[in-house]
Amino acid sequence: MNDTIIHKTISDKLIIGIDASRNRSGGAVAHLIGILGEAEPQLYGIEKIHIWSYNKLLLALPDRSWLIKHNPRELEGGILSQLYWQRFRFAKDLTRLGCDIVFNTDAGTVGRFKPSVTLSQDLLSYEPGEMERVKWGMARLRIWLLWFMQNRSLRHAKGTIFLTKYASEIIQRATGTLPHVAIIPHGVHEYFRNRPQRRSWPGFGEREIRCIYVSNTSSYKHQWHVVNAIFLLRSQGYPVNLTLVGGGYGPAQRRLEAAIKKWDPSRIFVEQHAFVANEDLPKHLLEADLFVFASSCENMPVTLIEGMSSGIPIACSDRGPMPEVLGMGGVYFDPEVPTSIASAISMLIDDPELRLHSVKVSSELSESFSWKRCADETFAFIAETYQNR
Repeated sequence: MNDTIIHKTISDKLIIGIDASRNRSGGAVAHLIGILGEAEPQLYGIEKIHIWSYNKLLLALPDRSWLIKHNPRELEGGILSQLYWQRFRFAKDLTRLGCDIVFNTDAGTVGRFKPSVTLSQDLLSYEPGEMERVKWGMARLRIWLLWFMQNRSLRHAKGTIFLTKYASEIIQRATGTLPHVAIIPHGVHEYFRNRPQRRSWPGFGEREIRCIYVSNTSSYKHQWHVVNAIFLLRSQGYPVNLTLVGGGYGPAQRRLEAAIKKWDPSRIFVEQHAFVANEDLPKHLLEADLFVFASSCENMPVTLIEGMSSGIPIACSDRGPMPEVLGMGGVYFDPEVPTSIASAISMLIDDPELRLHSVKVSSELSESFSWKRCADETFAFIAETYQNR
């Protein structure tokens, strides 16, 4: 690559740079693949999009004539290497290539290029009460530093994209009112909608009712309370079992294993799968009868909208943005109270009309979560932010 600096005239079309250097989580990766796969940037006066990331993610992104991929060696290194590149090298690359505006896909950026649009995808450091679940030490220090970095980058951005109204309200309590904001939810991949004929709800004594919870174990996911709830239901005569998909490690995983040892020592009704690739999730959902989502902290509950798209009755946490996303399409519970979780599940089991209503409403709501809409609104907002800078 040559080092010639590109000089633009006022008639030139927009050139965007995307910082995807730290998109390491499943949701962040899915977001980039989703919007770049559906994007039509020329509709918004965008000529080129340059993107910087690590090689594995770049290979997963679509090849488009307007998309130029960059892989600096620092992005194959650890977090300090990534931060060094972002702070001291990225702005020079953007300037050399004639980029007009940068799209930061991680609100924890330390980049210095202006103007910028920043996407907020992490709510953990802002959600009231969630910080207290993390013990004092490096993990808690990391969350506090992330809170500080996110506040700084959001305040310096010309435009901010939030995934839900809930996240926008919670985060702006810390940052103050931000000048130019859009609410643009994630999309959902079509392979969750392309579902074949589901197996029928089990008749009396026919087979057990399979509940599924898709998420990695974490302090705010409360899988151990769901295990306890399933035990309570079985004690009441409900023929239910639980499949946990997502795996985990650390204190949360140990707490889950302790709960399984206590409530299901013989592993009769609980099974846990490790991480499952997104494209392989639909087959697990197809085999399930009831979807459980027990998180107490989400910016945008991606696995929930995947469950909504899959046509399964849903028992859901009443915290955070979940009611905003699911609406009247499920039965809600307190994710930290096993009896509340058990009650919501039993309501769906006992009431066929409620199950049908849950599926109908949630499936209809899920249609609004598309990557095409997300891509269109994202690039329209970036172009608008540049024009109004």
